[in-house]
Amino acid sequence: MAHLRRGYSDALAVLFDRYHSLIFGVASRILRDQGEAEDLMQSVFLEIFRSAAQYDESKGTPKVWILQYAYHRSFNRRRYLTLRGFYGYPEELVSSREFLAQASRKAQGRLESMRILQEAFRHLPKEQRKTLELAFYAGLTMPEIGEKMGCSLDSVKHRYYRGLEKLRSILCEKPDPSLKVPAGDCVTHVQS
Repeated sequence: MAHLRRGYSDALAVLFDRYHSLIFGVASRILRDQGEAEDLMQSVFLEIFRSAAQYDESKGTPKVWILQYAYHRSFNRRRYLTLRGFYGYPEELVSSREFLAQASRKAQGRLESMRILQEAFRHLPKEQRKTLELAFYAGLTMPEIGEKMGCSLDSVKHRYYRGLEKLRSILCEKPDPSLKVPAGDCVTHVQS
């Protein structure tokens, strides 16, 4: 890692040789798609190259640091793919009438949940709304959001957690009378 921090790009090749199969395995298990896992593995190593200066030896070995990148990026990517219907439904179940009826009910529930969530998003301050949209819909990490919005990581975290808190208060704890959500329809989870 010290060589990578000094700008020796050959050090990245050494890290890749040591850890690429480990990272690919983690990404494959989480994403359940080899093509996506390969893409993610490459993006993890690119991210490591870009942020080598942030590595702190006192917090763990390079292996642990690289694995943390892999896990976080994999789960973010899985959330992104799930929201876009990448995983779909198993083909053998599509022909079942019961499955189709259940899928239709779930889709209607999701549409209603999405409508309620979109309405709640409109009540958030602009910065909080943009931060949450980039995190949940674009699948960006907090450092990436900070870079995109031109603000510090602390600002991103503040906006993210304040936005979540405000959404909870809008949807559940203290319903906002200006939000047109029927009484008792607390959205405690939105299916993805």
